[in-house]
Amino acid sequence: MICCLNPYCPQPMNRDTAKVCQSCGTPLVAMLRGRYQPLKLIGRGGFGRTYLALDSDRLNAPCVVKQFAPQTQGTKSFHKAVALFNQEAVRLHDLGEHIQIPALLAYFEHDHYLYLVQQFIDGKTLLQEMAEQGPMSEAAIRRLLHDLLPVLDFIHQHSVVHRDITPTNLIRRETDRRLFLIDFGIAKQFGEALSPEPGTRIGTEGYAPIEQIRGGQAYPCSDLYSLGTTCLHLLTGYKPEQLYDPLVGQWRWREVLAKQNRTIGNELGHILDRLVLDAVGDRFQAAQAVIEALRHLPNLQGNVPGWVRQHPTGKLSETSVALQSVPPQQAVNAQVPPTSPPSSPPNIMSSSPFIPPLSSPSGPSKPPSSPPSIPPLSAPSGPSPRGGWQCVRTLTGHKSWVTAVTFNPRTATLVSGSLDDSLKIWNLQTGSPLFTLNGHPRGVNDVAISGKGQVLVSCGDDSTAKIWNLSAGSHLHTLKGHMRAVTSVAIGHKGCVVASGSQDKVIHLWKLDKGTLIRTLLGSPAAIRAVAITPDETSLIGGGLDNKIRLWDLKTGEMVRIFSGHLNPINDVAVSRDGLFMASASKDKTIRLWSLATGDIIHCLTGHTQEVNSVEIARDNRTIVSGSNDGTVAVWDAKTGVQVHRLTGHANTVTAIALHRSGRLIASASADKTIRIWKAL
Repeated sequence: MICCLNPYCPQPMNRDTAKVCQSCGTPLVAMLRGRYQPLKLIGRGGFGRTYLALDSDRLNAPCVVKQFAPQTQGTKSFHKAVALFNQEAVRLHDLGEHIQIPALLAYFEHDHYLYLVQQFIDGKTLLQEMAEQGPMSEAAIRRLLHDLLPVLDFIHQHSVVHRDITPTNLIRRETDRRLFLIDFGIAKQFGEALSPEPGTRIGTEGYAPIEQIRGGQAYPCSDLYSLGTTCLHLLTGYKPEQLYDPLVGQWRWREVLAKQNRTIGNELGHILDRLVLDAVGDRFQAAQAVIEALRHLPNLQGNVPGWVRQHPTGKLSETSVALQSVPPQQAVNAQVPPTSPPSSPPNIMSSSPFIPPLSSPSGPSKPPSSPPSIPPLSAPSGPSPRGGWQCVRTLTGHKSWVTAVTFNPRTATLVSGSLDDSLKIWNLQTGSPLFTLNGHPRGVNDVAISGKGQVLVSCGDDSTAKIWNLSAGSHLHTLKGHMRAVTSVAIGHKGCVVASGSQDKVIHLWKLDKGTLIRTLLGSPAAIRAVAITPDETSLIGGGLDNKIRLWDLKTGEMVRIFSGHLNPINDVAVSRDGLFMASASKDKTIRLWSLATGDIIHCLTGHTQEVNSVEIARDNRTIVSGSNDGTVAVWDAKTGVQVHRLTGHANTVTAIALHRSGRLIASASADKTIRIWKAL
């Protein structure tokens, strides 16, 4: 069949042998630009028509051809429509590098019409899916948000607002179920107004926020509003205008769900409510803020506590473990670590105490003939590395964000926690998970291991902390008492006390061996995000959402000092081995070093471009390591406050880091569902 390209043709389909359209008499074009063969009409609107076509230069791969034929009246409206169509081509060219945005293939004029050719997404819109399958469940809405928010963050980082997010502009590809954002026809740069003139669109009624409808202004939070209304439509099956009561200025989606005998969790409900607030300043202001809120949602599915052996290998040696030397040709510039996962390691004996390095371009590197010079795990810390760092392994296996990571100080293992509700124990020699611990029914927020390497403590969004025997692989105690998510845990250096901090604004102290409560530390007016115990176990440090850090006397339970200086909430704290100073990581993009004796700021470390999530201090007290939402790991000189190395490679936020006691290994956990192991050169 040949499709007529007359934008006003009532019946455009014709036989292959036809030369003119049998409906309108327009001469038929077999190949646009000698390359694109129009097959059928798949859409129409105020700008023109959209056709499915084949690209003869790409093995007849399907593509989408958009034809510009605006149905406008007046010169001004026509030129505005032309500008919008040109704009879509520019936006697709700039944004099409994202894997969830259709790529622009061509843009040209033919027979007085403009044409835009883009990647064809073979799938159904979310509106079509809902028509076939019914309204979405809470789990499906969560998946939608997780899938789409990074795309919005990407376009907003490019200073573009989409302005027309609706269920019809979201397509799920059939082959891999990947969600695509389409139709950038009215996308604009930040700050550009789009006047609501005849012949132009300012968004889709019901989905567009009030600032876009009245003044043509749109911001990142305007897209988030449209995403929220899209979620409400897909959740309830009712259009947004049917869910909003203008007489009282309230959304009625909960009442609709109740009539359907359905409900969703209050936490997700609060997120949806905030997305669709009328006042611009009251909404989430950035996609990353919504992603962060989603991170704290309780998990929908729980697991039974217990161990699942994944690799029935022999026991790991409890002796020292070290890394192979890196050949000169594999040395990585200190400022530019590798960005791709390491290649498969060469075959080595299971008893080998070495982690194999990356393969060089000429083939796998051979193990060194003599033991490496890097200090073993059981040895005291050596001098801080100054020659740079290399990613020697990428650990994969978690199904969601990896949110916590720590090295076992006695064995060649590493423990990680994830929003997939699981803890994994990894063999550092092979990079494979040894065990998966399923005990938390909701996401895991933090992990800690005792100095002897025998006891693991984990905490999560289920409002508990759990104590595990790593040697036996058994669950020992569940620490109950917090009213909200437990965000951080710390074990004293003597291995007797564990501290847990929570969103309920309190810190509990527990006996590690019995799991019984010792004391509750009060005084924080805001949720606790991080806790740390000083090496002498006389004091506890806690930081939280009020931008302050507090120091408590563990013997009396009294608060003895408040550290002020950060401009945003505290995400993590760490104490130096000598107990003289601490480091704090904050949403204000900085790390601050503080004197514990005086409360003075020693250094303010700047360099991260987004909030800092995690911070560690090396045992020699000379090196600071941090991880950030900017996807990087930074290594700092504690004496000067200068950044000496920047490690890149993660595809998303670095949520947590761990520094090995040798000072020669860093583990970084990420929202990209991986853990990277970095070795000092």
